[in-house]
Amino acid sequence: MSQDKIIIFDTTLRDGEQSPGASMNLAEKLEVGMALRDLGVDVIEAGFPIASPGDFESVREIARQIHGPIICGLARCNNPDIDRAWEALKDNPKPRIHVFLATSAIHREFKLRMAKEEIVRRAVDGIKRAKSYLNDVEFSPEDAARTELDFLTEVVEKAIEAGATTINIPDTVGYAMPEQYAKVIAHLKKNVRGIEKAILSVHCHDDLGLAVANSLAAVLEGARQIECTINGIGERAGNCALEEVVMAIKTRQDYFKLETNINTKKIFSTSKLVSHVTGIQVQRNKAIVGQNAFAHEAGIHQDGMLKERSTYEIMNPVDIGLAQTDLVLGKHSGRHALKQRVQELGYHLDEAQFQRLFEDFKILADRKKVIYDADIEALAEAKIHTDPTIWTLEAVTCNAGTGTIPSAVVALWHKDGHIVRDACIGDGPVDAVFKVISKLTGVNVTLKDYRLRNVTVGEDAQGEAQIEALFEGKVLNGRAVSTDVIEASAVAFLQVINRVLMRQAHGDRIKPTENLPQ
Repeated sequence: MSQDKIIIFDTTLRDGEQSPGASMNLAEKLEVGMALRDLGVDVIEAGFPIASPGDFESVREIARQIHGPIICGLARCNNPDIDRAWEALKDNPKPRIHVFLATSAIHREFKLRMAKEEIVRRAVDGIKRAKSYLNDVEFSPEDAARTELDFLTEVVEKAIEAGATTINIPDTVGYAMPEQYAKVIAHLKKNVRGIEKAILSVHCHDDLGLAVANSLAAVLEGARQIECTINGIGERAGNCALEEVVMAIKTRQDYFKLETNINTKKIFSTSKLVSHVTGIQVQRNKAIVGQNAFAHEAGIHQDGMLKERSTYEIMNPVDIGLAQTDLVLGKHSGRHALKQRVQELGYHLDEAQFQRLFEDFKILADRKKVIYDADIEALAEAKIHTDPTIWTLEAVTCNAGTGTIPSAVVALWHKDGHIVRDACIGDGPVDAVFKVISKLTGVNVTLKDYRLRNVTVGEDAQGEAQIEALFEGKVLNGRAVSTDVIEASAVAFLQVINRVLMRQAHGDRIKPTENLPQ
């Protein structure tokens, strides 16, 4: 590998999905996987195959359908995990098995209850088992940033001797400081025999807001793979954000003298896709992809921008794929124009999905005077975000106003073909709608968060409803758009209900007995 090239290892589909409420169905994972491929990531960590039948199926289908990047599956250092990972990955031309085992004193004592010698033995055995299936094996000493340097050196050395081709050094709990973390990488580069036989990787969490800083500090000391996620999603405070490390390296090539294979013009569309699929909104002031990232309000800044953009803008928004204009289509636009724009916006729809999108587009065009990119994106995302549905909204009617008891009448269509109707009163029209849906479906969830926002501008703008709900301790998300915010709210809530019912029908996600690396 060229020493001036940084490998981008994306774990949105594995570590990113561990964000509460961020679980994706198979269709959504495939869409995100295709977007990551088009973005140019080098490695896609598709999941943890032994975690559940659903995880296995997702990794297997991603391995079968997405070619180009290395497709990686996670496994603990035991034979069942590794065998299951290989079974899921074997149909891909570029598979990787990523094995892990905790090494820090606190994990050894309280989680694993293992001596150092046993840790080394299991790590070596796990790597050799993976090596029996393929050549590309990555090893992670979980919680490496809190592991004694002498023991970490020993484990890494033994891992390389056993055949690991990538050694990842996780800051599992986001504890490290940039200078400290850089010294760990420098120590390993200097003291591990055979270190030149493996690529050093970093996997940093953002608990102290330092995931990107730590990753970049490690790169300066010789790490050549960065593990990251789109929008920085992941356990707790999240992971190193792909868009931030990539644009830092691109913008400051004078400093890093490094490059990646990322097509940066796909960053913005990929960010939006992941946000919509997971239901996790990007904060307005988020670096690179936030709504305010290229906004300039202060008068002195605006004056400088008008005279010379580089006075206050260190990146060109075009470089991350921000469109120059987004007023593109109207009611007279045809299939070809719409399909071309959908593809330009970074969406992959099959013919059936596109046909449904085109039909919805025509309906929307009759309601709205103008169609914006954001409208098209909302329609496209609705076609991707397709859980199997048990209940579908047939009709909703509300009555509310000053001096009136809010009420709602809802009709739902069941997949077996029958329609049910009922009515409820509530604290408001939306509350009444939710109560009717719960009554008709027999599913009660606890509403954690409910948000409405406009998708575009103007009186005829589409409204987006986002719902976060709890069911038996699990966080579930729902999202829908419509020019009618009551309809959008009903569909989003029904999406949550359907996810509950599908989990009950197929069995909930099985968690492994040992914690995942973070």
